[in-house]
Amino acid sequence: MQKILRIATVIMTCLAVGYISSIVTRENIPTWYALINKPFFTPPNWVFAPVWTLLYIMMGFAAGSVWNKIDTDEANVKKAFLFFLIQLALNALWSFLFFGLHNPMLASIEIILLWLMIFETYKQFKNIDKLAANLLLPYLVWVSYATLLTISVWYLNR
Repeated sequence: MQKILRIATVIMTCLAVGYISSIVTRENIPTWYALINKPFFTPPNWVFAPVWTLLYIMMGFAAGSVWNKIDTDEANVKKAFLFFLIQLALNALWSFLFFGLHNPMLASIEIILLWLMIFETYKQFKNIDKLAANLLLPYLVWVSYATLLTISVWYLNR
């Protein structure tokens, strides 16, 4: 039961972070975001919520699975979990920089740091649980795409 509770706790934490971040995002989609220039490869707005929800669930399951290895590999699990928490905080920060402050340049710099932290989290997870690491790959791909989108928005609106 404790293993399921750990996974559920991290999934709920990830979803809560996503929900809190979405508040500032939703407020700015019909106003500021609707008026800025966006690249031709920008997906429709409705795509973001289901994609992020799925990614938060996968991230939470991955991190919970790693947390479940705490009894056999405490030092590595703590290190990996620290990277996970840092990337989760950076994930939330992006929304506030981009949508809250309307600052695509700062968001572009921050999302590169986010990508690097996700990649490091992937590497740390891989040393502990390969399935957990692989669950982060769609997230890494999506953030790669989001990085291109963010930088493009900055470029088109400078």
